[in-house]
Formats: sequence, C-alpha cells, structure tokens
Amino acid sequence: MNMSLRLLKSALLAAAALVAAALMFFAWQYFFPVQAASGWSYRVAYDDVQKAAGLARAADGGILVSQELQDGRGSILLMQPDGDREVVVEGLSKPDGLLSARGGLVFSQESGDKPVSFLQGKRVSELFAGDQVQGLWDDGHYLYAIEDRKGNGRLWRYRWDDRQLSVVRDNLSETESITRCTDGRMLYSEKESGVIRELREDGRDPVVIDGLRNPTFLLCDEQGLWISEDSTHRARLLLVDAQGEQTTVLSFLKAPQAILPLDDGRYLIAEGGRDRVLELSVVRSAGGLKKTEIASDRQGG
Repeated sequence: MNMSLRLLKSALLAAAALVAAALMFFAWQYFFPVQAASGWSYRVAYDDVQKAAGLARAADGGILVSQELQDGRGSILLMQPDGDREVVVEGLSKPDGLLSARGGLVFSQESGDKPVSFLQGKRVSELFAGDQVQGLWDDGHYLYAIEDRKGNGRLWRYRWDDRQLSVVRDNLSETESITRCTDGRMLYSEKESGVIRELREDGRDPVVIDGLRNPTFLLCDEQGLWISEDSTHRARLLLVDAQGEQTTVLSFLKAPQAILPLDDGRYLIAEGGRDRVLELSVVRSAGGLKKTEIASDRQGG
C-alpha cells in the first residue's frame, strides 16, 4: 500500500512539473521581448489597440488602424498626430485590409460575405461583394482584393472608372496579401504553404520565395520585400533584398499583420497578438548607420 501511494505521489509530482514547465514555456513566449536586428530599433507607437491588423495613412496626416474583432465588434480607429484617437467606422466583423485611395479609405472584412467598402469623409459605400477578403492593393486604375479562403479563394480586380469587376484567379488557398514591387512584379502570399508567388499573365504564378512560416502581409519598397508572419508565437518581420538575401529585422513578434512605411525610413507594424502598433526605425549615429547589437523593447514584449 505504501509503495502504491509513493508511486501515485511521484506520478502526480511529475505531472505537476510538466504542467508548470508548459505554463512557464508559454509565458516565456508571450512575455519575451521583441528583438530587433543590428542597425534597427523599435518602440511602441500605439498601445491598447485590440487585435491591431490593418494600417493606412489618413488624409489629415493621422494613422488609421483596424481592430480585427469579430461579430460586429470590429472598428477602424483614427490616431491623430496630437495623440487623440477616435472611432471612424464601427460595427465591423474582422476588418483587416486598409488602403488609402482616391482621397478616401478602402477596407475589407475577413468574415463571411462582407463587402469591400470605401470610406470618404463620413460616408461608407459598398464597392463590391467578396467572401473573406483580406489583402488589398491599388495602382490608381485597378483595385485588387484577395480572399483568405481554403481552396476556393479568389483574386478580384475592380476598375475604378466604370466599376467593372473581374476574377483574376480562383481556387486559391489561404492567400492573405497582394502587392506590386518596384520592378513591376505583383506578388501574393499563401499562408498555409509558406510561399510567396508571382502573379503572371500566363496563369502559372511561380513560387519566388518558400520555406516561410505563415506569411501574411507583404510590402515592397526601395529596401526590398517586407514579409510579416502571422504566427501566435516567435513570429518574424522579414526583409528580402533585390539579391534575394533574407534578413530577420524583428523576431519574437506575436501575430504581426500590416506594415506601413512612414517618412525617414520608419515603418509601423501592427502586432495584433499584443494589441499594439510598433514603430520600426533605422538606428543612425553622427557617422551614419549605427551597427548596434540586437536591441529589445524596454517596455516589455
């Protein structure tokens, strides 16, 4: 009997140790601060933004951020330069894509058959219907919208001048973002397969980058291709330059989403898993770029 009690006690202690270790591991993943690569630093630009997802510039100089909540609880916030914030659109379901265009704001809702909409002033109008539309891109003549669906997603193209709508691709799977690069290529992400594809006229759409972990938002600029990984733990913000060299600019992120370029080489990154927006900057000194060791957020992860 004593032997059985001792064995039971040992088993319970071992189970408790495993549970404690698991809890410590998950707590470490959540609270471990974001790390910035050498030559980069970051700070918290906006906190207390629930499930921050989309980012766009407002016409008055402020920043628009979507709160990707479900069931009509989502909204779009305007962050004013003076620090004030206000709700500009509410009652949304998983608002995700935000895009400044034609003096207003295009936004999508990644929930059911919600439309792609256009906010101009205080008036919201429906552009076209979609199903779980996430990524948006505009070239001035055409607005592109891509659906995040499993196996039956579509890439839409909407012509502003006459409202003509066409399907550019169908049968897509977990495609979350689309962008055009400075060299003219259009790229889109496939989250589940971990690849970036190039949109080609022949419809073949070859893989140009693979081996990624849940790639979501894409942004091309003079630095290269920026990729955020929509992972709950230890996600990264990557930069792929023109030579194809990949750099992890930020690591230990929690569900990062949109990236928005600002002035002077600064960027905003929506970190939905921690309900905040980060500002990323190049570290400079009197002699130019300062090569620093990996920096971390002193305010915590």
